[in-house]
Amino acid sequence: MSLPRQIVPGRVYLVTRRCTQRTFLLRPDRATNEAFLYCLGFAAQSAQVEVVAFVAMSNHWHGVVVDTQGRLPEFLECFHKLLAKHQNALRGRWENLWASEQASAVELVNPEDVLSKLAYTLANPVADHLVARAHHWPGATSLWASLRGHTIVASRPRRFFRADGPCPATVELRLVRAPGFENMTAEDFAACVKARVSNAEEAAARERAASGRRIVGRARILRQSWRAQPSSRESRRGLDPRVACRNTWRRIETLLRNKSFVAEYTCARRLWRAGAPVTFPEGTYWRRRFAGAPCAEPVTAEQRALAPPPPV
Repeated sequence: MSLPRQIVPGRVYLVTRRCTQRTFLLRPDRATNEAFLYCLGFAAQSAQVEVVAFVAMSNHWHGVVVDTQGRLPEFLECFHKLLAKHQNALRGRWENLWASEQASAVELVNPEDVLSKLAYTLANPVADHLVARAHHWPGATSLWASLRGHTIVASRPRRFFRADGPCPATVELRLVRAPGFENMTAEDFAACVKARVSNAEEAAARERAASGRRIVGRARILRQSWRAQPSSRESRRGLDPRVACRNTWRRIETLLRNKSFVAEYTCARRLWRAGAPVTFPEGTYWRRRFAGAPCAEPVTAEQRALAPPPPV
């Protein structure tokens, strides 16, 4: 069983999930791209999650999101369930679409960390040497919407979704700027993101020049079978981080905060199972939603700013 995760409104995450056996079940095509955008927009609206950036690769996806209401698990559940059912209907299959491990949700602590992962997300097809430029990727991506501030309108897919069902005919997916960039103009923010993506493209080009490697290219990507998978070996038993922060002290502070939450939650869980009256710590999600356990009230950003600093 994995460690409990503190779910608090306002946090920014890099979300990643891959397909089972690394199979190309999300290989770009018109139906897949349309379904990805629709399901992402529907889940974001349903859970009140704001989307900063995303890219759908052939066998996984990345997204930077803001959990405005502390409902990240609901967003992930809704999106992954709907997209999996659509893709299975599209491909004529019945087994699980996603890999058995949980989706990765890495908290991005500082604005610099958000900007770094935003560029990582948008330039992911380039870093994997699939295409030379990020805008060449034929799959679903928020590159132009992130740079130009456009709202993406996605139509309900023809497969799996009923025309007379509860899902709307269209959904709007509005790309937002993450917290920490409020003082930047839209033009400055777009220029900053574009520069980061261009740097990633140049770095990948230098790597290919040094190794003699070539890109796969749009045509070959679109011709790939969805039953195929990469020929490279997958790295296993690596770290599974929950925090990304380049600032050493902020990273230590965040890790200690998470460690404190796990300790408080574990103690409260033992007392709760023993029948003792207990209040779970702020950010407890599953037991509050499904078991009705009492939890501490969330602390607002204003209250945190007024609180005295912790003792050294």
